[in-house]
Amino acid sequence: MTYDASIDAAIRKLHEEGRYRTFIDIERARGNFPHAVWTRPDGTRRPVTVWCGNDYLGMGQHPAVLEAMHEALDATGAGSGGTRNISGTTVYHKRLEAELADLHGKEAALLFTSAYIANDATLSTLPRILPGLIIYSDGLNHASMIEGVRRNGGAKRIFRHNDPDHLRELLEADDPALPKLIAFESVYSMDGDFGPIAEICDLAEEFGCLTYIDEVHAVGMYGPRGGGVTERDGLAGRIDIINGTLAKAYGVMGGYIAASARMCDAVRSYAPGFIFTTSLPPAVAAGAAASVRHLKGDAGLRARHQTQAKILKMRLKGLGLPLIDHGSHIVPVHVGHPVHCKMMSDMLLEDHGIYVQPINFPTVPRGTERLRFTPSPVHGPREMDALVSAMDELWAQCALNRAEVSA
Repeated sequence: MTYDASIDAAIRKLHEEGRYRTFIDIERARGNFPHAVWTRPDGTRRPVTVWCGNDYLGMGQHPAVLEAMHEALDATGAGSGGTRNISGTTVYHKRLEAELADLHGKEAALLFTSAYIANDATLSTLPRILPGLIIYSDGLNHASMIEGVRRNGGAKRIFRHNDPDHLRELLEADDPALPKLIAFESVYSMDGDFGPIAEICDLAEEFGCLTYIDEVHAVGMYGPRGGGVTERDGLAGRIDIINGTLAKAYGVMGGYIAASARMCDAVRSYAPGFIFTTSLPPAVAAGAAASVRHLKGDAGLRARHQTQAKILKMRLKGLGLPLIDHGSHIVPVHVGHPVHCKMMSDMLLEDHGIYVQPINFPTVPRGTERLRFTPSPVHGPREMDALVSAMDELWAQCALNRAEVSA
């Protein structure tokens, strides 16, 4: 077996398809974000504006967050020292879980090292807790949910994206006596569309299903206190398990589920992804708790974020660009070809100092490659003008290049 040749062939295939991923080495500057410094492969440096970050509200540089992290670091040191079961549970972890349970109006919350792990660990463990469980999963669910459902060893059904009628057909076809769970998202991150939460909850109640929602791209940004779309729409009480992240709107790191105390107890007792993982550093938990606590009372920041997203969408539409707009804060511009998408990303970075990462297969289906912009309250008029001007110039230039290639 020639291992190196096989590895080289796999990497070469990505290059040939135009979807080889490169890491852009940037250094964020506290107090100056979204501005950063990009270090090129040759070691030279240039200033850039980040337009694809998930620190949606700029909380990664908020004084309350930094102060809490400094205090915890000085008090406890760097790491937690173990898993949650073996010396890795601290007052900082318990405070954060209490903040999250309160945020969603649930009895309890359970921390994980990421929202990916929270989804994977929970969904792969539930059939052990509920024998015979059937999971009904939206066709465009995040990779972490797909992976958790795939390897849980139980039955699964995939319903067409945001299609309650198809979900009903699948539910009606199964034994009503079997336990069931519907897994879906509130905001789908690649298109920015919303899940039909109320309709799915109606079906869940009719067929006796549990509900599991991923609010990763909504927590902190929607609802009176940042509880997500379920809070905004008054539906959190109808959801059994809410998954969220601390690495996007909250600007830190980690993931969680919020649910009944009984459910959290069962997951923490059975999920290998929780049991055998070192817990978050206390300083990270402290910073996340401070961020959650702050955003519960800062509706103004959420409003400014939504305003920035609306302005950017309006201006890009004014250029005639193929914008995907479902009313959320996510701003995807459809390119439709991996090579063209990467080319535009490279030109924006090198020629204009604008960093936006191309989104290619398998993150999105082939033929739907896009640039996904994430405006925030810290992107001001100057940054917005520069982006719109660059897109206007480059879109026309790339269209001309595409026409020449086709000819």
